[in-house]
Amino acid sequence: MKRNILLASSSPYRKQLLERLGLPFDCANPDIDESPQPGETAEALAVRLATQKAQALASNNPNTLIIGSDQVATLPDGNLLNKPGSHEQATTQLSASSGQSVQFFTGLAILDTQTGTLKTHCEPFIVRFRNLSEDEITGYLNKEKPYDCAGSFKMEGLGITLFSSLEGRDPNSLIGLPLIALNDMLRELGINSLLND
Repeated sequence: MKRNILLASSSPYRKQLLERLGLPFDCANPDIDESPQPGETAEALAVRLATQKAQALASNNPNTLIIGSDQVATLPDGNLLNKPGSHEQATTQLSASSGQSVQFFTGLAILDTQTGTLKTHCEPFIVRFRNLSEDEITGYLNKEKPYDCAGSFKMEGLGITLFSSLEGRDPNSLIGLPLIALNDMLRELGINSLLND
């Protein structure tokens, strides 16, 4: 039986990533509260938000595999890096990240609304930032304006010029959707991108 796939996201970056698997899918905005809970780890927060995004769309989507994903970044001191929303906040974030190793956690959830089965995963990734000058930070932000991106950069664009090295299994997770883990989870649910008609 054919299964519907729904990406619980309004992010154009996640949509573009999922399109790479060649599977038909729809998108919808889950509209959840993304505030962290007291004492919640970055990893737990990423998985909880991914799960809540998938669950938020479940009631209106029977016989559907709903994919939720969310990303949380932390500085070595444990401070979270959220979507900056403004040039000033992005400047603050990149200044704090300069010369540091920033840990990213990308939470992934697939909810099968036919069976109620929920699969979750958290993909870690480490980004090591170069020592950035104020002029470099300003120049980058003026060119790319990554104000809707966690950590204040776009990995798929000029953001790569900010880094000294990357460490992790799947660089797609930095853009917002860990495709290697997602493909593994979909195959477990009987959906194989290579065998899809």
